[in-house]
Amino acid sequence: GYVGLVSGACFADFGHEVCCVDKDPGKIEALNRGAIPIFEPGLAELVAKNVREERLTFTTDLAQAVQTAEAVFIAVGTPSRRGDGHADLSYVYQAARDIAAAMDGYTVVVTKSTVPVGTGDEVERIIRETRPDAAFAVVSNPEFLREGAAIADFKRPDRIVVGTEDARATAVMTELYRPLYLNQSPLLVMARRTAELTKYAANAFLATKITFINEIADLCEQVGANVQDVARGIGLDNRIGAKFLHAGPGYGGSCFPKDTLALIKTAQDHAAPMRIVETVAAVNSQRKRAMGRKVIAACGGSVRGKTVAVLGLTFKPNTDDMRDAPSIDVITALQDAGAQVKAYDPEGMAAAQAVLTDVAYAKDAYDCARGADALVLVTEWDMFRALDLVRLKTTLAEPVVVDLRNVYRPDEMRRHGFTYVSVGRSDDESSRHRSIARLFAY
Repeated sequence: GYVGLVSGACFADFGHEVCCVDKDPGKIEALNRGAIPIFEPGLAELVAKNVREERLTFTTDLAQAVQTAEAVFIAVGTPSRRGDGHADLSYVYQAARDIAAAMDGYTVVVTKSTVPVGTGDEVERIIRETRPDAAFAVVSNPEFLREGAAIADFKRPDRIVVGTEDARATAVMTELYRPLYLNQSPLLVMARRTAELTKYAANAFLATKITFINEIADLCEQVGANVQDVARGIGLDNRIGAKFLHAGPGYGGSCFPKDTLALIKTAQDHAAPMRIVETVAAVNSQRKRAMGRKVIAACGGSVRGKTVAVLGLTFKPNTDDMRDAPSIDVITALQDAGAQVKAYDPEGMAAAQAVLTDVAYAKDAYDCARGADALVLVTEWDMFRALDLVRLKTTLAEPVVVDLRNVYRPDEMRRHGFTYVSVGRSDDESSRHRSIARLFAY
């Protein structure tokens, strides 16, 4: 997956000898012939380079790989458990059993998967129960990789979090990450439970920033303010920071939705409820569906019998990941209201077909727009940032554009004759405020 393959390829690029293990023979066979199972910019080239230089191999034989390893990383999935929302740790625990059976000599077992507080304790118990004679340490080393920029995040991280109180394990982890010292990336060694919670706290905080600016955007629309100027105004404060202050259709992906839910459940189990995170998760869930209603309102209050074109399906650009993507809720809301939906995404259409039905998939943005009564921009891929507006207007049946990522300028869209709706911006106010902001910038 994203974490295991990116981590393995990057560690190999540091000069370490890395063997990636998976139970799926088809996936391993594909990797051995150079086929990458996910879309991540630069990953195919990085994998090919390190395979060619014999630092990176792939196998289904876990026992052989573990026997010669000084460090074994667990990077399996921890999806939300059906029924209660807790993280499903069955894959982590099974990996621990398999690793324990194969260990030979002192081994550092590293949990890279995102796991709730206390998981490392259970992994240690499982290994000790399976192999009472083994010499090992269990370490938490959470990942902080953004899909679409995962290689850069691994090689130039803001920090490296290592959860262990074992001096020998600390030495192994320090050596593994030694190449990053040149970038002066801080290596933070802390207690294992603290490291596990650090990952969840980071994701919950970022999800909160996204949800906060989305609610500010709603207020901006009601009072005639510009959310982008508000975001700049608060983001330049170093205590707040500019990142994750982009108003849009809500967060999705493989991390934020499941991790906020898992943190909420963990907090409830320990009688320390996290009311802010609970609200963030609820507001975000409601927001994605509300974006469908926003499109319907832009179409005059009804889309029954109309065709709506959707540009961008993945939860963010530069990935093929459809997990909890806002486009799913937007398209479902439109279909429920009687619309026919056409869609285009440069990388996500194969994955989208597994979760979206009755959608017509187009070959490019203009093919998607052809004959549509409205166009909705859901994911801000680079190729959607500079569309030929003259061509787009003649391609659409009705010149209605709903920009859920605020890619375009309202005044420019108005000049081209579009009925244009964005997020948290009033047409007149956005133009006037931008002029004032430029004046003061000079």
